[in-house]
Amino acid sequence: MWKRLSLRARLSLPMVAMVLTALVLGGVALQLVSPEQFEYENEQTSRSARIVADALNAALAASSNPKATLDAFRRTLGTSEAIAFRSSDSTQVEPRARLAQGAVPEWFTALLQVPELGAVYPISIGNDHVGDIVYTPDLSADIFEKWIGFLAIVASGSTLMLLAAASAYFTSGAAIRPLEQLQAGLSRLRAGDYDTEIPLAGPPEILRSCDEANELARTLKRLSQDNRNLLRRIVSVQDEERRELARELHDELGPLLFAIRANATALAESGAGGKTGTGSFAQGILQAAETLQQANRRILEGLSPLYVGELGLEQSLQTLLRNAQSQAPGICFATRIDHRLNDIDGLLSQTTYRVIQEGVTNVLRHAQAKSMEVSAAIIGDNVAVEISDDGVGVSPHNGFGRGLTGMYERVRALNGIFEMSRENGRTLVRCRLPLEHATGN
Repeated sequence: MWKRLSLRARLSLPMVAMVLTALVLGGVALQLVSPEQFEYENEQTSRSARIVADALNAALAASSNPKATLDAFRRTLGTSEAIAFRSSDSTQVEPRARLAQGAVPEWFTALLQVPELGAVYPISIGNDHVGDIVYTPDLSADIFEKWIGFLAIVASGSTLMLLAAASAYFTSGAAIRPLEQLQAGLSRLRAGDYDTEIPLAGPPEILRSCDEANELARTLKRLSQDNRNLLRRIVSVQDEERRELARELHDELGPLLFAIRANATALAESGAGGKTGTGSFAQGILQAAETLQQANRRILEGLSPLYVGELGLEQSLQTLLRNAQSQAPGICFATRIDHRLNDIDGLLSQTTYRVIQEGVTNVLRHAQAKSMEVSAAIIGDNVAVEISDDGVGVSPHNGFGRGLTGMYERVRALNGIFEMSRENGRTLVRCRLPLEHATGN
């Protein structure tokens, strides 16, 4: 439970608990001390009542007319409420202290545990009991005074508690805001945003942490840029090597295959009427040469799309998709290729082609799909590519395969975004490549 509380709550709760504890302890102390205070404060008056009773008994014993003396005493005593004379023929009720009524809550009076302070002193004429001097203390003023004191303690304690809570709130707020900014900055770092600096604010410890986080962001930005430059260089070198290999295959292997096919055709035609079977052997060589030429074209296509620079990216992608559809006539294709893609060239054009090529190849080989949609367009400052299919999909635990991993690295090299997801029963491959002045005028 404590771990779930905010910093403000952790600072405020102990303060509130201390103030409440002080109030409880004050109430306990009041309960323990009050009875003795009441007894001490009323001891003098109780003693006076006893002295009055003793003096009256002595006067009655010495008087020749005790009844007249008693009547005179009663008139002299007047209407005093604390000390009164009660005749013997009146109702005998135990004297009880008078308490504050209305102005003080009953629970507070009960908390004080007011002791029984009333007293009765008998008055006699000879051997006859004629009445009593009754002492009934009035504790209303004392109880009300203690009630006012208790309210003062509660008010001061509540004021202190509110001041402490407000101090904790604003003090913690001054530290929480920079911490929240630091947390947001670290989240941006994790997301790859290294440009937005964290504001330098708060106590010195937090300020130093924000400064270190900003320095970390600058370092990560440099490393990220170096990494992208390295990836871009690696991709460029790979493409150059593939182009060189494709060129050699095209220039060296292509003419040889064409020569083999031409000679096999001539041999087949010259031996067509013979009985030695030369024609059938020549026909086999011709078929093998044709198969080898088709394999050579596929290898060349995989190594380097040589005609992208000649036909333009749009037409090259259309050709790629038509070839894919011819390989899988059972799949329904839907394509949307932006004609403005012809304005981009170089590494961006190659990467766009490779992403679509790899995505389509994966669908044909592994997805078991019945439909596929391919779109490529310039949206704002990005080349947006999306490939979706209704196939079996890819488990998120499997991660990217070798081909998709290569595409991901290519996209990273161009500071782009590459992601694959499963939505509404379809597998989606999305790619965003920043133009970065790659479009022509």
